[in-house]
Amino acid sequence: MVGGLLNATFGNATELIIGIYALRNGMTRVVQLSLLGSILSNMLLVLGCAFFAGGLVFYRKEQVFDKASATVNSGLLLMAVMGLLFPAVLHFTHTEVHYGKSELALSRFSSCIMLVVYAAYLFFQLNTRKDSYVPLTEVEDDDEVPEITKFETIVWLSIMTAWISILSEYLVDAIEGASLAWNIPIAFIGVILLPIVGNAAEHASAIMFAMKDKLDISLGVAIGSSTQISMFGIPFCVVVGWIMGEPMDLNFQLFETATLFITVIVVAFFLQEGTSNYFKGLMLILCYMIVAASFFVHEDPSSERGPKT
Repeated sequence: MVGGLLNATFGNATELIIGIYALRNGMTRVVQLSLLGSILSNMLLVLGCAFFAGGLVFYRKEQVFDKASATVNSGLLLMAVMGLLFPAVLHFTHTEVHYGKSELALSRFSSCIMLVVYAAYLFFQLNTRKDSYVPLTEVEDDDEVPEITKFETIVWLSIMTAWISILSEYLVDAIEGASLAWNIPIAFIGVILLPIVGNAAEHASAIMFAMKDKLDISLGVAIGSSTQISMFGIPFCVVVGWIMGEPMDLNFQLFETATLFITVIVVAFFLQEGTSNYFKGLMLILCYMIVAASFFVHEDPSSERGPKT
């Protein structure tokens, strides 16, 4: 559980760093799209590849995972969808009490609530359930030894995070130019291309653990990462934008919010039995292909402000 949490946390450092740089340049829409894309990529592509690879390795049996933990994460993801849905509906139904202000105020209030819920979730997972949690895998690999020490791990994570911080500024500045040069919608770059690169760490580790029949860790990486982005990453960026004076809100537009809602429902349906196989993984991967194709033909209606001068 702790391993999956740490893996998801440092894996999501990329999205948060990119988000902070983009907010500083006034590119709030890029922040929204990259965070949304990270959630979709983890829930469909990363989890799908993990199920598919694990199912092929353990072809003659169904792999199992902790259904209770998956249910809790699914509930948190649905709560995140609720937090994103109300500002979008409020905006598109034109029912705001104060036009242009109520939506932002609601987003900031909801973000604070979501951060409190995520903190309570961490306390619940790491303290309340730690004595009662029993791994589903009966046979442990006692022969496995750490390849590097804890100190070396911290050093490498710090170096990579600093390097990502340097590269993120160049990446954010290149997004609009790449969109024009390649004639690809910014929404497709933000939701599909950026998260595939940013989630490379989660992608590799989730598949690796699934092929070792340790699906609880794979889910902790994939679903746990999506939960962390939706319940911590997005609200955190709203609060950071609030501090910076940027109008970052939870209105991700109807098309994007509907895509997230359907994705959460589909994944929750696949997780309800507590088992996985290669067919479930294949279906999740194909669902991600549909999402990618949808954003390739989707034109973002919101006009993005350019970088600050």
